[in-house]
This record gives sequence, C-alpha cells and structure tokens, in this order.
Amino acid sequence: MAKREENSQQLEWKMDMPDRTSKVLEPKTQPVQRNSIRLKDLVMGLAMQATRFLEKSWKIGVDEPLKFIHCLKVALALSIVSLFYYMRPLYDGVGGTAMWAIMTVVVVFEYTVGAALYKCINRGLATAAGGTLGIGIHWVASHSGGKFEPVILGTSVFILAVVVTFTRFIPAVKAKYDYGALIFILTLSLVSISSYRVEKLWMMAHQRVSTVAIGASLCILISIIFCPVWAGDKLHQQTICNLEHLASSIEGYVAEYFRNDGVSLSPTQEEKIEKKLQEYKCVLNSKVTEESMANYARWEPAHEHFTFGYPWKQYLKIGAAARNCAYSIDNIRSCMDSQMQAPESLKNHIKEECMRLSTYSSEVLKELAVMIKTMRKSSKIDISVGQMNLAVQELYNVLTTLPDHSAPQQSQSPIEDRDDTKPKQGPPAKVSIIEILPLVALVTLLAETVTRIIRTVDEVNKLASLAQFKTNVEKRLSPQELETKILKP
Repeated sequence: MAKREENSQQLEWKMDMPDRTSKVLEPKTQPVQRNSIRLKDLVMGLAMQATRFLEKSWKIGVDEPLKFIHCLKVALALSIVSLFYYMRPLYDGVGGTAMWAIMTVVVVFEYTVGAALYKCINRGLATAAGGTLGIGIHWVASHSGGKFEPVILGTSVFILAVVVTFTRFIPAVKAKYDYGALIFILTLSLVSISSYRVEKLWMMAHQRVSTVAIGASLCILISIIFCPVWAGDKLHQQTICNLEHLASSIEGYVAEYFRNDGVSLSPTQEEKIEKKLQEYKCVLNSKVTEESMANYARWEPAHEHFTFGYPWKQYLKIGAAARNCAYSIDNIRSCMDSQMQAPESLKNHIKEECMRLSTYSSEVLKELAVMIKTMRKSSKIDISVGQMNLAVQELYNVLTTLPDHSAPQQSQSPIEDRDDTKPKQGPPAKVSIIEILPLVALVTLLAETVTRIIRTVDEVNKLASLAQFKTNVEKRLSPQELETKILKP
C-alpha cells in the first residue's frame, strides 16, 4: 500500500513492504534532468575548492606577509625591466635581446637575498665565461678552414659539455655552482653553435651579457632594498626554534609518561598537550632546509649582527646534533606507546628523579636557545649541565634499588583471628624482571638523550667561539661556589 507524507519542502511517497518496513519511492528522472544535476554538483564542487584555495592563500598571506611582499617585488622588477621593450631608446640600446633581461628576472628572483645573489652571480659569471669561451672557440674554428670549422665547433661543445656536466656531480661544486654550471653549458652551446651562421657574433654575445647583467642587478637591488629576507637570519631563527621544540617535547613526554590516569583533561587540553609533544618532529625534517639556507647565507653580505664570513657551517653541525636529540625523543615516545608497561608502584619509585632530569635537560636546551638568540655566552650553561649530569647519576642510583623494591603480599594462611577483619600481610613479593624492563629502557633512553644534549652544548659553544659571542658581565664563581650551585636542589 502506498501512502504519501508531506512537509514544507517536498512530497515523499512510501510503500509498505510485507516485512513491515517501508520503502521510499523515488521518481524517475529524465536524462536532461540528471545531466543538469551532475553539472550543478560539478560547479558547486569547483566553487567549494576555489573557496578553500582562497582561504588557504589568505591564511598564508596573513601568517607570513613577507611572502606577499615578495610577489610585489617580483612584479615590480618585471615592470621595470619591461621598459626596455616599451621605450625606443632603451630598446635600440640592447637590440632584440631585451627578452633575456626579462627571462633573467623571472629565473633568478628568489624569496631570500642569499638565494637571489647565488643565482644572479652564478648566472652573470657563467654567461660571461661561456660567451668568452664560445667566441674563442669560434676564432680558432674560423681560422682552421671551412671544412674543419663545424668539426672543431661540434667537438669542443661535446668535450666541454661532458666535463662541465660531470663537475655538477661533485658535492662541493653542486652545492655552490650547480646553477652556474648549467648556465655555462647553455651559453657556450648557444654562442658556439650560433657562430657558424651568425656574422656579428661579438655583438650578439655582448648584448646577451649586458641584458643578463641588467636583469641580475635589478633583482639584487630590489631584493636588498625593499623588505629584504635574509637566509642567514631564517637559519638563525630556525635553529633557535628547533632547540625550544626539543625542550618542550622532552619535558612533556616524561610528564605524560608519569601522569596519573585518573586525571581527566578536556579535549582542548588534550589537543594542546599533543601538539606540544609533537613539536620535535619538525626537527627531524629540517636537514634539507638547513643545508639550503646555509648555502644561501654564505652568499649574503654583512647584515644586522652577522658579519662577513660568519660561520654558517657550524649551524649545520648544531642542526645535526639537535636531530640526534630528536631521534632519542622519538624513541622515548615509542617506549611510552609500548604495550609492555611497568606497574604504577615502580613508576612512582623513579618518578621524581625522571621528572627532575627532564626539567634540567629542558633548561639546558632553553639556555642554548637563549644563548644563540642573544649571541652572548651564557654563564649558567655549565651549572645547568652539571645539574643534568648529577640528575642522571641519581636516577641510576634509584634504578639499582628497584630489585629490592617490594610490594606487600596478603597472607595465604587459612587461620585468621575472628576479631581481625583485615587480611594479614605475608612476606614481601620480589619484582620480576619483566616489570623492570620498561623502566630500564626509559632510563637508558633518557641517559642517551642527555649524552646527545651535551654534544649539542659543545657545538653551540664552538659557534660562540667562532662567531665571537659577547660575554655577559657577571661575577665569576669560584670552584667551590660552582659546586655548591650544582648540588643545590
């Protein structure tokens, strides 16, 4: 039996089935109607994707306005260099090679000053070297007779292309001059091959070098004058953030491991804690970015607190040491997620020492971050490291008492006093090795993390020595006072 149900929006028909259920009857739609519905869904889907794209773009622009300013700088450089086409005197000065200036701006203008300088200098020198060598090869080939000219040109291009391309696989060359080697091959091939048909070769090479120099100089000036973004400063800030993230993660994971399960947290607090714990993961994936920024920073002139010849390579060593600490923290996280966990009584036995060690480790990492940020040598770092080492020894001492740590065991005797309602306690039960293993693993990982933090301290101290960090003017402590500060709880 079919019946209908009406509401304010649509009319719906239902049919009662033999099994006492109802089935909604859907009207058959025509092909034209189905296609219109599909088209409508497609348009709505594209509109939603465009809306999400605009929202993400707006968020990026708000979070990092320098990226939007970079877009304006690129547009400004292209507008200025386009004047060589729009203005007849400028166009007559460079000829039809004005397009090379526009191509240079598009290719070499990068986000940071160091990256722009790297590409501009490489492109300028490689273009000049490739053009000069191409003209020299043409001169030799032209004086060798008409029959041998194409052979000499082709052989020279082949040999030089093989040699220069092979040099791109050498790590030292690839890190600094990879883009220049590519432009050298391009310019050499264009000039050498064109010389076989072009008569005014010197004029062509001169115009090409001039337009490339114009485009590169314009990029350098705009990137330095208008809101410059320094690769060295970004590397400096990223190193500081990495150390702060490690400090937050190691202290957070240890606190989470010993947190009482009976304490309930709101979803917002849980999300905040989880976000804080996961901060160390950005350190694990920072190698490529650090190497790229360190390479670009070496091309930048002196700026702010960074002098010419600043030891940017030392930041790579600090980053490598920080990543080793992050790997240890990741192992601690795996220990926490393991299915084999120690009893709460054993956890409480070493809780205080582990919490103290994580606090001291976090303080050392934070002190290193402050040391790099202020570019001043710290007088507290030795005290903090001493306290951290002392906390490790105390944790080892507490761990050796775990086999003697006993739990009361109820008496199994059937004879009980009628007036005594409490069960009697028997001899203490010894702790099994299976229960101790998770704690031994945790203590070992914490000790290994401390060792890697000390290596990070050594690398930061080396940076302070190479960069000549200033020394804080404070009262110099005697050995007895230093020992007292370390032993002070």
